[in-house]
Amino acid sequence: MFLFDGPEQAEVTILLAHGAGAPMDSASMTAAVKALAGAGFRVARFEFDYMAARRTGTARTPPPKAEKLNPEYLAAIEALGAKGTLVIGGKSMGGRVASMVADSLFEAGRVQGLLCLGYPFHPPGKPAQLRTAHLANLKTPALIVQGTRDEFGTREEVSAYTLSPAIALLWLEDGDHDLKPRKRVSGFSAADHLKTVAEAVSSWVGKLGAHPTGSA
Repeated sequence: MFLFDGPEQAEVTILLAHGAGAPMDSASMTAAVKALAGAGFRVARFEFDYMAARRTGTARTPPPKAEKLNPEYLAAIEALGAKGTLVIGGKSMGGRVASMVADSLFEAGRVQGLLCLGYPFHPPGKPAQLRTAHLANLKTPALIVQGTRDEFGTREEVSAYTLSPAIALLWLEDGDHDLKPRKRVSGFSAADHLKTVAEAVSSWVGKLGAHPTGSA
C-alpha cells in the first residue's frame, strides 16, 4: 500500500498522496520524495483507490471530487500507524485532500503539520474557481511549496488570497506545477529547487519542535 523512502527510525514521517492525474511514483513526485528522504525524513507515499485501479484495469478511472477522498486519506493515516511526528500532505490534489482533513487531526494531536507540493488553488484557466475557503481559517501549521508560474496559482494570484497565518509559502522562481523551472529563463535547475525544498522543509519542521532524525 505504501512506498517508503528515508531512514526507518526517523523522528519525522511525511505522508504524501499523489495528484489527480499521475500516480505516487511519477517522476516529479519521486524526485521530491528523494530530496526529502535525503534530508533525513521518513517519507511514505500511497495511492487513492481510483489511481490504484488504473494499475490493474484497462479503464482510466477518473478522479472523484477531492472531498470524496477524505475517508481514504484518513484510512491511510490509520494504516500507516506512524510513530513520532507526522506531517501529512501531497502533490497537488493530494495536498488539497490532506488540507481538508488536517485540522481535526491536528487538534487531536495526531498530526503536527501539513506539506503541500504545488497546491491547486484553482483549475488552470479558471482563476475564479478558488479552492481556498478552508485555508482562510486553517489551524494546522502548513507549508505550501509553489512555483511562481504554476498554472494552478501564480505568485501574483495567490498574493491576493486570504490565507491563514498558519500557512507559510515557499516560492520557487519560475517553477511550474511540478516545481520545475526553465533553466535558461530562471538560472535555476530542478535540482536547485529540490535542494531548496528539502532545506526549507527541514527548517519548517524544526519550528514544529521536531527534527528529521531526532537530533537537535
